[in-house]
Formats: sequence, C-alpha cells, structure tokens
Amino acid sequence: MARILITSALPYINGVKHLGNLAGSMLPADVYARFQRARGHEVLYICATDEHGTPAELAAAAAGQDVMTYCEEQHRLQHDIGRGFGLSWDWFGRSSLPQNARLTQHFAEVLEDNGYIEERTDKLVYSIDDKRFLPDRYIQGICPICGFPDARGDQCDNCGSLLDPIDLKEPYSVISGSRNLEVRDSRNLYLVQTKLQDAIRKWVDAKPEFSSLARSIAYKHLDEGLIDRGITRDLSWGVPVMRGGQPRTGFEDKVFYVWFDAPIEYIGATEEWADATGGDWARWWREDQGAKDVRYVEFMGKDNVAFHTVSFPATILGSGEPWKSVDNLKAFNWLNWYGDKFSTSNGRGVFMDQALELLPSDYWRWYLTANSPEHSDTAFTWEQFQGAANKDLADVLGNFVNRILKFAEARFEGKIPAGGEPGPLEDKLFAQVSEKLAELTAQFEAIEIRKTAQALRALWVVGNEYLQEAAPWTAIKTDPDRAAVIVRTAINLAALYARVSAPIIPDAAEKIAMAVGEPYPPTWPSPDARIELSRLEAGRAFSVPEVLFRKIEDDQVAAWTERFAGKS
Repeated sequence: MARILITSALPYINGVKHLGNLAGSMLPADVYARFQRARGHEVLYICATDEHGTPAELAAAAAGQDVMTYCEEQHRLQHDIGRGFGLSWDWFGRSSLPQNARLTQHFAEVLEDNGYIEERTDKLVYSIDDKRFLPDRYIQGICPICGFPDARGDQCDNCGSLLDPIDLKEPYSVISGSRNLEVRDSRNLYLVQTKLQDAIRKWVDAKPEFSSLARSIAYKHLDEGLIDRGITRDLSWGVPVMRGGQPRTGFEDKVFYVWFDAPIEYIGATEEWADATGGDWARWWREDQGAKDVRYVEFMGKDNVAFHTVSFPATILGSGEPWKSVDNLKAFNWLNWYGDKFSTSNGRGVFMDQALELLPSDYWRWYLTANSPEHSDTAFTWEQFQGAANKDLADVLGNFVNRILKFAEARFEGKIPAGGEPGPLEDKLFAQVSEKLAELTAQFEAIEIRKTAQALRALWVVGNEYLQEAAPWTAIKTDPDRAAVIVRTAINLAALYARVSAPIIPDAAEKIAMAVGEPYPPTWPSPDARIELSRLEAGRAFSVPEVLFRKIEDDQVAAWTERFAGKS
C-alpha cells in the first residue's frame, strides 16, 4: 500500500468558482484520489480557500462585512458547493487560520537566516484619497507601450507587456477612481530567488513526471532568469510579519504577500486536518518523519505553475529543512466559454452553484473529464455538453444498465439466474474487458484525464455490443440456460461498471452498486475479467434503479444558451 498526498490549487475566497476552476484543478485531483483509494492506497487529498490579499478586503467592504466574517461565509459556501460536486477532500482548510500563519512566519525566519531574504526599498503608488498603497492590479491607466487605455499596473492585456505601475500614464485607483496618487518609498522583504536559480533548475531537472505544460512553464522562467520577489505588502489583512515571535520593527503595518503564504497552506491545511482528526501531518510533509515514502501529486491551472515550480520550491529548498516536495505536477490549460473568458460581471458562463441547479453533478464531472483542457485550451459549448450527456451517459452506460436489469427483473423474478456455462461469446467478452480494463487502469495511473474518459467509454461500449450480439431476449424463447448465462454475465458487467466508473461519476456508480447489492465505495477490480464477471452469485436479488441519466433536450439547450451567453 502506497501513501499518496494530493493537493489541488487553492481556490481564491472571492466568489463562487466557474467550471474552468473545477476542470483545471479540483475535479481531476478528485478523480485521481478516488481511483487511488479504490486501489487500496492510503490517500490524503488536501485543499483550502486562499483568503488573504486585497481582493478579499475589497469584496468584504462591498458586502458590508468585516473581512473575517466574509471569508468564513465564503469558505462555507465553497465547501458546500464542492461537496455538491462530489469532491472528496480529506480536508478543506483555510489559509487565514493560525496553522498557516505559524508556518509562514517560520519559513520567513529560516529563509532569512540562510541568506535568502533581504530588506529592500520599493517605490510604490500611494492613493492619498484611499489612504493606502495600491497593489499592482488596483492601479489602471494608459499603457506606455501600446496606448491601451485600461492597462493594469502589472500587465497590459492588449499588448501583453509586463509593466511597473509607476510607468502607467494617467493612472487611477481601481478602488475609488481617484487620480490623487503619488509614488512613495516602502520597505519590504524580498525572497532572493536569484541565489536559488541553480538549485531550482536542478530540482526541476529531477522531476521527469511533471506534465509537459508544467515543465515548459518552469523552464521558460528559468531560461529568462529568475527575479527576486517581494514577499510583504502594505496591507492589514494577511499573515503578520514577525521575527522571533515579535512584530518585526518597521513592518508592524505590513503582512506577508498572499503568493508567499498561499502555497504554505498545503502544509497548514494538513496540520488543520491533523488537529481535527488526530492524524500526523508531519508523516506527510517531513522527510525526517516518514514523508520520504510519500508520493506527492499537485493539480493546477497553468496560471499557478510558476509559483509552484519556482517560488514555492525556492521557499522549500531555501529553508534547508527536510520538507516533502512535489513528485508530479499536473498542469491544465484554460476551459473557456465559447472561446471567451468566464465572467461574473458580464453573466457569461456557468458557475459551480448554477451548474448544480441545472443538472446533477455527474453530468458536469463526465463532460469536464472527457473534455479536459489537458493539452490545450478547450471551449465549453452546450452542443458538446448535450452530446456527451446523451450519447455517452444516457445511450451507452445508462442504456446498458437499465436494459439488462429491466429484462432480468421481468424474466428471472429479480434474482441473478443460475444455469448454463459461458460460451464463445463470453470468452470473447472476457478478452475484450480484460484488454479495456488494463488500458483504463494504465490511463488512470498516468493521470491522462481525457484518455481515461475515452478508455472508460470504450469499456461501456463493449457491454452494449455484447448484449446486442448475445440477444438474451431471443435466447430466452428457445434456450433458458443460455439466456441465464447472458443475463448473469451482463449483471456482473454492470457491477464492474459501477466499480470502474466511480472515480468520475460517483453518484451514478453508487446507484448501480446499490441496485446489484455491491458495497460502495468500491475496490478496484483485478485485471482478470473472467474472475470479475463471475463474482455475483446466482440467486442474489437485485433491483432496477431509476433512469440513471435523462437526456438533455434541445429546448433546454436553447434556454441555457440564452441565459448564460452574457453581455458582448
């Protein structure tokens, strides 16, 4: 039995996440976690809300709440929606809790002791009317490169240039619209990543399991040359800057920058889990306390990769302490909405809470797995979604399960029939299922998300082809023993489908398992289909579940298309 630590990128606390956030981190992490648990491994799947930074402060102010109350409410909301999608976190933590603060302050101290943190003076934009320094994304103005009128302080979305906010022309505060701005000096702490460049490159070189997207992003930053990054900001909401258990002189009104403390929350959330359950967090994270035996897999969208292949490794490596680092980083591209971005303000795209109002979670889990933005950006369309639901879930899996169980209920009184012996058709089926099952298992292990869905569908198709060829409704008229063999084999195949489908569509898998009297959550089957398709004993009672997947109608698609199109 292996020990597998799984983390997915921390969703930001500000607002309900859209389907792209689900597809690019939390859902594939959950699919992988469920698969490895079924294999019998010890799995710890950790996630949390990322709660610090200016956006949380502003969102709380807009909601008329203090920031802690706002974060508490949003955390509960994101937790409940995630559970609604069947996300099987072992713990869903919060970066604003004391465990993360203590760890963040610890890392800052040891990094400074090792010569990797320095105090430096920055020139930052200060809003006199807002009475605060403005982080990069809270300043907008005219791009000095291309003249785009709405360039942000860190980047121009029109020409792609990276910018310094003090270079913007006619800058203004995004918070208030005030142009009463001035440049002031601010003393901040910097993580000196340039000193760790060689160590980080060597670390990345030793990670062949990283997805190609993750490796390409890591090497892009390394080849361009790392830069030192500020890790403190003039804000009130965040982890206080401490030294030796006391506020650091000159930093009493500053906090650690959210990008520094957020990845540390993977460890912090594990400590939260341990405090709540009596578990041992150190055996997952400290190599001197057992974590050397852990396989650590991260899931995230491509925008988070740089932080996890450069900045967080700089924190871990620079500490000089025996922390566990990631073994496999699985990165994803964007899921777009008809080629455009999801947008709350423009009402464009489906967000996670809305999705659950429209259809059960398995519809979304299947589509987002089968159309994962794994190797390129992917566009959601209602037409593709309807096709995946109707052709894959309803016509293939749902049709097979309901068809055979209804027939067997009518002809064999709701019990798995005895009699007869497997023949050539069954031998052919055993060979096909063994082959497809090996392929499916291999794709799950390789974390090839789209190929996993394709392999699972191919296994479902085999069952329908077997039923069509074996035709128990014809055999029952002339050879009841032959019909019994077919029905018995097909019901065993339905039970197998419950076991192998559970990582992706857990609710439907549970309904199938309950119908045939199998335990849930299931264990992963052996590679021998002859054994697996003979497990359920003759005489066992079964039931016919309600229709597993109802088809999505054209009028539903038309209504949803109009509702979620958003403003142009």
